[in-house]
Amino acid sequence: MCRVAIQDKDFSVATEYSRMRERVNGKAGAITSFVGLVRDIAQSQNVDGLVLEHYPGMTEKSIERIIDQAKERWRLLDVTVIHRIGHLHAADQIVLVIVASSHRPDAFAACEFLMDFLKTEAIFWKKEIRGDEEVWIDSTANDRSRRDGWKT
Repeated sequence: MCRVAIQDKDFSVATEYSRMRERVNGKAGAITSFVGLVRDIAQSQNVDGLVLEHYPGMTEKSIERIIDQAKERWRLLDVTVIHRIGHLHAADQIVLVIVASSHRPDAFAACEFLMDFLKTEAIFWKKEIRGDEEVWIDSTANDRSRRDGWKT
């Protein structure tokens, strides 16, 4: 099972966790999660927020491909990925990844893998708002290095 949602509204970690627990219905030995937040600083500059755009359909498919790669590597029972779009402010929640597996090593590894690939492979356009300046941003060298570390 997997759930991918691209939305402008905020999400409830507790609600999504409860939904996953219901779906796996006692089969999981572990559920791990990651919540990403909008930082208020980037490259030593203050950030007031982000604007995220996506291409409907294409973005979801790119995330589903990442989930499929994770499912090929680890035994996963369920995956939820929620990514927000639109105008977000510093400290807002931006992404949620929840992974259920029979065993914790698979859940932890898959959650980290998913985030590393979401940062580099999911189709989004991100613009940082820095006071009066707006700057389009891309994956960092560190993001790409972390992703490439999974390829070995």
